[in-house]
Amino acid sequence: MLHINVIKQSLFFKLAYTLLSGILFLGFSHVAYAERHGRSYKSHNDTRYNHNHSYPARGQFISRLPHNHRSLDYRGSRYFYSGGIWYRPHRSLFTIVAPPIGLFVPFLPPFFTTIWVGNVPYYYANEVYYTHRRDGYVVVDPPDSNVSQAPPSTDKMFIYPRLGQNEQKQADDRYECHSWAVSQTNFDPTQPPVHMPGTDISQKRADYQRAMAACLDGRGYTVK
Repeated sequence: MLHINVIKQSLFFKLAYTLLSGILFLGFSHVAYAERHGRSYKSHNDTRYNHNHSYPARGQFISRLPHNHRSLDYRGSRYFYSGGIWYRPHRSLFTIVAPPIGLFVPFLPPFFTTIWVGNVPYYYANEVYYTHRRDGYVVVDPPDSNVSQAPPSTDKMFIYPRLGQNEQKQADDRYECHSWAVSQTNFDPTQPPVHMPGTDISQKRADYQRAMAACLDGRGYTVK
């Protein structure tokens, strides 16, 4: 009787192992099939701010990275990036993840939507927000202020690109001139001082606009 029970247990474990192996094989085969055919087995369509672009859902695993991926290190961890999608190594595979706040990148996704918080442009793609910083961009928290998809008028300041600058170049120049004007005047119109008298705020705002106009003019814009 004991011999028969051992045989039954052995058959049970073999059957369980076979079923588990089959499930894992089908799962990884499904991912491999999706990768070979250039599509994820689970995706989402990002419609925020009329972005309207499809991305694979986070938490999924892939067996190989896209051929045009870039590699970045952040606080001792390795991240890979391609087409607005972020990956992290997981054993012999890669998992689709969200990038950490503070990660610096020298490039924007190929598809992004520009939004505005005051005079500051944010770049949005795949539920990730980027802002301009020196010679690249940094991943930031979602803005908690009112967001606009139209560039601000900068208090009736009309800006014309004399050199045919494209939309991204205009956004970068506007942000850099905004930062420079703030540093020169100690006044940020997107965050005006609460306790400053109204006449002082008006003077500071006028100083800021002059600094902003001078900076933009030097970069090839006509400012009225």
